[in-house]
Amino acid sequence: MYSLLVADDHPLFRDALHAVISSGFTDTQLLEADSLAGAMARIEALEGLDLLLLDLSLPDADGLEGLKTLRETFPWLPVAIVSAHQERQLVLDAITLGAVGYIPKSTPREQLLNALHQILQGQLYLPADIMRRPPPRGMPSTTTEGADSKPTRLPRLTDKQLDVLSCMSQGMSNKQIARELAIAETTVKTHVSAILRKLGATSRVHAIVVAGEEDLSGFLAKRTALAKG
Repeated sequence: MYSLLVADDHPLFRDALHAVISSGFTDTQLLEADSLAGAMARIEALEGLDLLLLDLSLPDADGLEGLKTLRETFPWLPVAIVSAHQERQLVLDAITLGAVGYIPKSTPREQLLNALHQILQGQLYLPADIMRRPPPRGMPSTTTEGADSKPTRLPRLTDKQLDVLSCMSQGMSNKQIARELAIAETTVKTHVSAILRKLGATSRVHAIVVAGEEDLSGFLAKRTALAKG
C-alpha cells in the first residue's frame, strides 16, 4: 500500500489526479493539500508517506521555492513535481534541487501511471519529449566556464556511453536503456558507472544535469554530422 500526498491549489486537477491514481493503484491512500503550509502540516501529522506530488504554482510558494523548503524541512520525503510548466531548464533545476521526477500536467493517463510506478520503485522520471528539446539559443550555462564554452566532459565518453547518457537524460531506467540500445542490462550498468566516473558526477541525476549543461543533444548532432561528412 502506498501513501501519496497531492499538493495543488486547483480542486478540479486534484480530483482528476485522484481518479487517475485510484484507477492504477489499488489500496492506495491519497491525501490532498491546497497550499505549501497545508502540505507541510499533513506531512508532519503522518508517518510513512511515500511520495509528495507538488505543483509549482501554490499560492504560498511560487516556482521552485516550495521544493527548496520541502527538501530542507523533510529531506527524507521523495518529492515529484507535477506542473503545467514545461521548460527544459526548469526540469533540470527541479532535479538538481532534489526532485525525484517531473511530470507535466499534460501527460496522458497511462504515461502518468507509468511515471508514478517508476518513481515509487525508486527510479528517476523525466519527461522524454521535454528532455529531447535542445536548450534555447543563448541560454546561459550553469557551469563556471561561460555560456559560449564548448563541452569539456562529453568528449571523454565513448559513442556507446554517449548513447546511454542520452537515454538516461530522457528518464529511461537501465532496463529501458538495454531494450532501446539492444544490449544487456549488466552492460548498461557498466556504462553508467563509467559515465559517472568520466563526468566526475556523484550520481545519475548529477550526470543528467551535466548533460543538460553541456548541451548533449547539440553535441550528438554535431557528432552525427561529422560522421556523415
